[in-house]
Amino acid sequence: MTSIDLNADLGEGFGRWSLTDDEGLLSVVTSANVACGFHAGDPATMRRVCALAAERGVRIGAQVSYRDLAGFGRRAMDVPADELTAEVAYQIGALDVFARAAGTRVSYVKPHGALYNRAVRDEEQAAAVVAGVRLADPSLPVLGLPGSRLLDLAALAGLPAVPEAFADRAYTDQGTLVPRDQDGAVVTDAETVVARSLGLARDGEVASRSGARVAVRARSLCLHGDTPGAVELARRVRDRLRDAGVRVEAFV
Repeated sequence: MTSIDLNADLGEGFGRWSLTDDEGLLSVVTSANVACGFHAGDPATMRRVCALAAERGVRIGAQVSYRDLAGFGRRAMDVPADELTAEVAYQIGALDVFARAAGTRVSYVKPHGALYNRAVRDEEQAAAVVAGVRLADPSLPVLGLPGSRLLDLAALAGLPAVPEAFADRAYTDQGTLVPRDQDGAVVTDAETVVARSLGLARDGEVASRSGARVAVRARSLCLHGDTPGAVELARRVRDRLRDAGVRVEAFV
C-alpha cells in the first residue's frame, strides 16, 4: 500500500499574534514543522505546540530559518556559513527542550522560506544547514525538495534525506517551486489542491505551471497552515488519500 506523511508549518505566531490553527491542524497532520523563534514562534508557543503534538502522537520537526522575524524568514539573506551552522543547531536545541519536556523529542529538521529555497541550489548554505543538524543531533532526518543540494549533502553526511512535495504551490518544469513573488505561485482552489495531493502521493507527479507533467517522488506532503480554511482543506486531503487507499503515516 502506498503511504505518505502529511506535514504542516505550526507555531507561526509571536506573543499575542497567532497565524496558524495549531490545535486544528494537529488533529489532521502526522508531522509538525514547528517554528523555532527565528522567523516566528516564541518559547511559550513552542512549548504549547510541542505539548499538543505529543498528546496526539504527531512527530515534531524543527523548522529552522534565517534570523528574520520582520520578514517571516522569506527575505534573501547572506549569512556566513559558520554562523548559519550555529544558528541551525541553536534552533533545534531550543525546540528539543520543549519536545523532551512533553515526553517526546525533535524527530527531523526542515528549513523554512528563503533558507529552504536557497538550500536547493546553494552548496555553501546547504552544507551549513547540514552541519548545523549534525552538530545538534547526527541522527536527525532532513526534509527538503527532491533533487536539492540540501538532500544530496544530507545523504552524503549520513543523515536520512526525506523528499517532500507541495500540493498548494506551483511547480516549474524543472521540479522547483515557483517563487512566491510570481503570479500563480500559490494554488488556492481547494479541489485542485486535493486532486494534486492525490496525484503526488499515488502517482508521484504534478502538473507544472505550464501544464507539463513533472515527476516529484516524495515521502511527505506539505500542507500550509497559514492559508484560509487550512484545517478543513487538510481534512479533505487526508480523507481523499484514505479513500484512494493511500496510508497516511509519519515518515519517522
